Amino acid sequence: MADILEISDDNFEQEVLKSSTPVLVDFWAEWCGPCKALAPTIEQLSQTYAGKVKFCKVNVDYHPNQAARYGVRSIPTLILFQQGQNLGQLIGNVAKPTIESLLSKA
Repeated sequence: MADILEISDDNFEQEVLKSSTPVLVDFWAEWCGPCKALAPTIEQLSQTYAGKVKFCKVNVDYHPNQAARYGVRSIPTLILFQQGQNLGQLIGNVAKPTIESLLSKA
């Protein structure tokens, strides 16, 4: 998990919206089965895209403000940001190629 940054409401703007590299944010929770199932895929991608895309996780139980701000109603939700803009999002335990397709927009 070293490559994946835990984000809070306090540092979301700095780490995500003001990032010079594209950022994939994983909105998740401890109790969420599909979130846990998706975690190894996110970890693999964070190594594959190291230096090109920043990977972050937001625990919606502890930091609900960002989830509310971006309309996250079900988890896991992945949102790709570039220069503060939402380039797209995926909901659920999606396949690696689907996530790579989203990452290709950055």
